[in-house]
Amino acid sequence: MEQPMTPPWASEMTEDEFISYSATYQVGEYFHLYEKKVFPCKTKGDMVYYFYDPTKHGYPADKQYPLLMFLHGKSNALEGDICINYSGGELYASPEYQKKLGGAFVLIPLANEKREEDGSVSGTWSEEYVEPVIALVRKFVKERAANIGKKLVFGNSAGARMTYMVVAGALDLFDACVPVGGSVPEYEVLDRMEEKGVQLFFATCRHDEFIGFEDQIKPHISKLESMKNCFLFLPKWSYNGDGGIASINFGVEMGQHCLVNPMHANLMFDDGTPMEESLPDGVIGWIRQVCE
Repeated sequence: MEQPMTPPWASEMTEDEFISYSATYQVGEYFHLYEKKVFPCKTKGDMVYYFYDPTKHGYPADKQYPLLMFLHGKSNALEGDICINYSGGELYASPEYQKKLGGAFVLIPLANEKREEDGSVSGTWSEEYVEPVIALVRKFVKERAANIGKKLVFGNSAGARMTYMVVAGALDLFDACVPVGGSVPEYEVLDRMEEKGVQLFFATCRHDEFIGFEDQIKPHISKLESMKNCFLFLPKWSYNGDGGIASINFGVEMGQHCLVNPMHANLMFDDGTPMEESLPDGVIGWIRQVCE
């Protein structure tokens, strides 16, 4: 059996730490709870989207629930249904998460990505998608106006950058922004979010292989800390549920970049211990605070 490649950050681990090569939750366990539809779009082509409706799974139809939208990372849309998981949204349709949230809508749109002959990926999230994504959300909300309350947008990697663009393009629409594994946007965007009271959960790992923490994050920490509506999650390591430091290698190491995996696991280890002391109830606890 071929041995996994040693991550570039392995030398910084202590003797009692170990590497974990896969998330401990099961991919695809809750795909059947999602519906799949197509949103017509002339500018970027018709967009596939998945959604979970709590009122179709036992939650009262006369109440309001938060809407959680998840924007995937680059190349994830090429995987089709698996993108439900890769976006960080799958488990939010699980009975466990739904019970903790008291019910929630989940929306997962896909960019029209394709693999080019040279192996590169085109069609991922960009400024051209901002208007179509906002239009999709407005349509989704309008059709369920009586049932949707606060609206939160999550984004992983390329999706993290997209969260800022979408929120900035519709400050009246979104109540919270959760960029994961991304850099800091222009301060003008942060100031506009702050002015409108948009909550920000900024999450980037200090060992992120694609985001240089010292150059791209550290200089902006004071700005983020000055924001009254910002929660900073800047862990030293990105972990899997078994307590191991996460490694993912598809020709390039990205285990620490994929902070979306522990976020997806509600920042909880498999034994129920929180990964972040200031979030004893994990990401779901933060979502509940925003919605209250």
